[in-house]
Amino acid sequence: MFVAINYITCTETYRERFEELFTSRAGAIDEMPGFRRMHVLKPHEEEQDYLIVSEWDSEGSFKAWSKSNAFVKGHSRGFSDLEAARARGEEPPMKSRFCTYDVLAT
Repeated sequence: MFVAINYITCTETYRERFEELFTSRAGAIDEMPGFRRMHVLKPHEEEQDYLIVSEWDSEGSFKAWSKSNAFVKGHSRGFSDLEAARARGEEPPMKSRFCTYDVLAT
C-alpha cells in the first residue's frame, strides 16, 4: 500500500472556505483505479496544517491520479481561488506540500 499526505496551510480567513471545499468535494478521486480511501484531518490548533491522507494500491495509481483530468476537476475550485488571489496581487490563501510513503506496518 502507498500513502500520500498533503499538508495544507491556510490563512485564517481561508480556513472556512477550505473546509467548505472538502465537505462538498466533487468525489473525482473515488473512482480512480487503485484508490482505497481518504481522510481529511482538521487541526485542533489554528497554526497546524490540515492533512489530506490518501491510501492507494501503488505509487503508480497515485501518480496516475495526480496527472489525470479527474485531479484537475477535483481541485478546480481551489485552483480558481488561488488564481483569483494572484490576479488581485495577493498571497495565496493556502499552500500545499505533498509527502509520500510506503506502508511499513499496519
